[in-house]
Amino acid sequence: MAKSADPANSNDHVESADEVTPLLGVPDTAGGKAVGSNGHLNGHLNGDIVKKADPENEPPADEDEGKPLPVGQILALCYAALVEPVAYFSIFPYIQEMVEKTGGQQPQNVGFFTGLIEALFSLVQMLLMIFYGRLSDRLGRKPVLIFSLTGVAGASALFGLSRNLWQMVLFRCVAGLFAGSSVTIRAMLSENCTKYTQARAFSWYMFARNLGIFIGPLIGGGLSNASQQYPIFEHVQFFIDYPYALPSLVTGIFCLSTAIVGFFVLNETLKGKVAGSGPAEPPMTIRELLRAPGVGYVLLIYGHCQFLALCYTAVNPVFLYTPIDFGGAGFSPQRISIWIILAGGSQALWMLLAFPTLQRRTSTGTVLRTCAIGWAFFMALYPLLNEMLRAHLEALFWPTALISIIGGSGVAMSFACVQLNMNDISPSPTSLGTLNAVALTINSAIRAVAPVAATSLYATGVRYHILHGHLAWVFIVAFAVLFNFSVRLLPEKAEGRLVKKSDSRSEEES
Repeated sequence: MAKSADPANSNDHVESADEVTPLLGVPDTAGGKAVGSNGHLNGHLNGDIVKKADPENEPPADEDEGKPLPVGQILALCYAALVEPVAYFSIFPYIQEMVEKTGGQQPQNVGFFTGLIEALFSLVQMLLMIFYGRLSDRLGRKPVLIFSLTGVAGASALFGLSRNLWQMVLFRCVAGLFAGSSVTIRAMLSENCTKYTQARAFSWYMFARNLGIFIGPLIGGGLSNASQQYPIFEHVQFFIDYPYALPSLVTGIFCLSTAIVGFFVLNETLKGKVAGSGPAEPPMTIRELLRAPGVGYVLLIYGHCQFLALCYTAVNPVFLYTPIDFGGAGFSPQRISIWIILAGGSQALWMLLAFPTLQRRTSTGTVLRTCAIGWAFFMALYPLLNEMLRAHLEALFWPTALISIIGGSGVAMSFACVQLNMNDISPSPTSLGTLNAVALTINSAIRAVAPVAATSLYATGVRYHILHGHLAWVFIVAFAVLFNFSVRLLPEKAEGRLVKKSDSRSEEES
């Protein structure tokens, strides 16, 4: 039967309104009363919509805004995040000596084989990152994480038991085989957070990784050659025969402890694997993922940021050690240690205290663009520092150096920004693991090339006195300037702007 021609006399609901139609979006009729999907009348006066003071007529609140951060889950994930930097950096204090004495290499060959061991570790990781990302998108995050942590624990414990060079290479490559922890931890952090809490969670995560970089060398340097360092082990034949076993075993036990904590504490986060979450959509293929809107731009920005960071990390200690006349700062090992400690502490403070507030009050994109400006400015200070020392302007050098250390550490917030960009641009929750895997594969590839290229460029500039030894800094500053153009490509979806309930109400009332 046809509906009444007179809408004022009709008692029927407007057909276009349903449970997802905005209340004020129901088609209007000539001065009548349109009925919304919730059964409330939308009053009209002289053609203008009258907004009710009734709370039921307010726009629905964002459910995520009041959702608390699951602190226990985040802390357990941060504990697991210590594994990769601890396992990676724990061998650094003794690897050169181990290659020479255990591996039987001449001193002039130590650098080559040390680089080979670490390059193969990164290569194996690069080849398997996407595999683990896809696996976690299908089987779930937790089983892949526990498997990876357990595997790293075993490989790390065995490394110190190597009796020749090729066993060292083998055990280091085996450790690289279990590369799934970083992929799954990042995905689980994202899935435990909302857009309102992810900045805080990832600032903790970045701090945990920095802490791991500090703990790893402490274990390796403090426990290697235990029979010579500690009287209690002086006559223990095992530690005499295997002088690098103790740091490896301690590293392995530490990694195993994270697997145990993860097994008993962590919850599964992948939709479809969580009880009551309903079926999950199948994960996207890598081709589909890369073609999704904005993903390519975010990965480009991520890669550019990592390239800058790895180049700087490689060149900075060489610059600090290089004599002043060759373009460096001419620092002693003690001063270099103080510089690195101050930089690490400053970076931790920026991440823990400043980043969450800045991201919440502005946006992820705004913080990232500010950091991009900072990259270019603070990298340009390094050749100026050398020129100050050449001119014997120590009174100007030290304040500038402090600005460089403390202020320059703030650019580390860009690492958290690019991770949040990936969380926001991910086209599907079930493909977040794969997206993180693609990003970490890019990072592994850059890590295999950028440090060697940057230090080689620095050595070339120093050897041939090109630009007072500042050749590498010129290229780093140039790439930092280009980074300012890269971040302009950031899609709107990845900007990370937070709209709070009070803001929504103000917009509705205006």
